[in-house]
Amino acid sequence: MGFKMGIVGLPNVGKSTLFNALTKTAAAQAANFPFCTIEPNVGDVAVPDERLDKLAEIAKSKQIIPTRMTFVDIAGLVKGASKGEGLGNQFLANIREVDAIAHVLRCFEDGDVTHVEGRIDPVADAETIETELMLADMESIEKRLQNIVRKVRGGDKEAVQQERLLRAAMAALEAGQPARTVDVDTEDAKTWKGLQLLTTKPILYVCNVDEASAAAGNEFSVKVEKMAQEQGAASVVISAQIEEEISQLEPDEAEMFLEEMGLTEAGLDRLIVAGYELLHLETYFTVGPKEARAWTIRTGTSAPKAAGVIHGDFEKGFIRAETIAYDDFVGLGGEQAAKEAGKMRAEGKAYIVKDGDVLHFLFNT
Repeated sequence: MGFKMGIVGLPNVGKSTLFNALTKTAAAQAANFPFCTIEPNVGDVAVPDERLDKLAEIAKSKQIIPTRMTFVDIAGLVKGASKGEGLGNQFLANIREVDAIAHVLRCFEDGDVTHVEGRIDPVADAETIETELMLADMESIEKRLQNIVRKVRGGDKEAVQQERLLRAAMAALEAGQPARTVDVDTEDAKTWKGLQLLTTKPILYVCNVDEASAAAGNEFSVKVEKMAQEQGAASVVISAQIEEEISQLEPDEAEMFLEEMGLTEAGLDRLIVAGYELLHLETYFTVGPKEARAWTIRTGTSAPKAAGVIHGDFEKGFIRAETIAYDDFVGLGGEQAAKEAGKMRAEGKAYIVKDGDVLHFLFNT
């Protein structure tokens, strides 16, 4: 299981440039005018993980299959998007379909690239888009409350639950807070998610800085980081221009280029790590002579559910999971050595898979 992250932002903040870099394609235009991206571009990206390469080396795997994540480049939002301004309705519908939002903010000065508001203020830009998403949610909630009135009066339990959650979300929005600030009980979690409110999406603020600020950030990105901390959100500093240049280079050249820029890793890596943390995701591995493969699961996933990521039959007929911790597999030199050292464990249905576990599932067909 990967996850889908929507790249949003005002026009001309570097969304499409970042998308091109992430997916190593030129599918998304990066032109200096609003609405150059009209249909959302979708790209799957392999998630880099040095652990997978190490496991494959030890097991002499013929094939390496990383897990993947999906980026959706959504066209620039503007003031009034919630009322259909620009291409608002279409953009908002696209945002509804993603798991999280990567909100790209312009944190650079460049007289050659116009700003839709005529000024550089990433915090104000973030507030503009958040306001549009909140207004769209309020309109959606009002319609839904009207549609379930009869069911609520009739005592329909599901409708009563929906009404309670919708009113809680509306109270937060009317107080100027996004719906993600509402405390939701475990028994309400599924229904809450089903409401598909835009402001419940986790947000990662992506500070798009100039090349000189890629390593340490700048005054703009510092303000964004402070805003993110106050919101309990995440932020990451990236130079979309640098990422696009790196995406065109061979691995060795890219590494040298990063060193010259004073960077220890590509922005893509930082973005994925931040995205994983944002959505509470982790990775487990299956390893053998045929292939070494990474699989993405949510933190707290049980062994049977983790097996189900590979195939539904694995979950249905789950017997046990032969488990070796990554450090033991690597430190001892492989599966057989780990077995002999007593480091392979037979875990049952109650086992919660840990990040880096090397697993082999046994199941009934």
